[in-house]
Amino acid sequence: MEIVREIREDPPEELEESNWPAKGGYAWVASDVRDQSSLFRWSRLLNSWLNCTPVISRGVSGDIVSLERVSAIDRVCHGQEGAAEKFFYMYMCHFSQLHIRLPFDDFTMGVLRV
Repeated sequence: MEIVREIREDPPEELEESNWPAKGGYAWVASDVRDQSSLFRWSRLLNSWLNCTPVISRGVSGDIVSLERVSAIDRVCHGQEGAAEKFFYMYMCHFSQLHIRLPFDDFTMGVLRV
């Protein structure tokens, strides 16, 4: 029996991001946070994870939020400088281990603000 595995290469534009310079102005952030890059800078990995992990509550329209991959230089501590639209970063453990779902209820928003 022959096993065929699909091998997909990462898109060139995603590979190019690895050469971008790091964002400045975040020296105040602990180095382990500042230096930790996301696994989800690869769109195929993000799509795979989203197929396995519920992020949006049942019965809620999926168009309330746009879930997007991050670039190779984005970090969870970065702000919205120069962004056209408002956004925020989240760790995947909020969804996969704490089972938080979008949209956030008042209790979840209160806890995440602390």
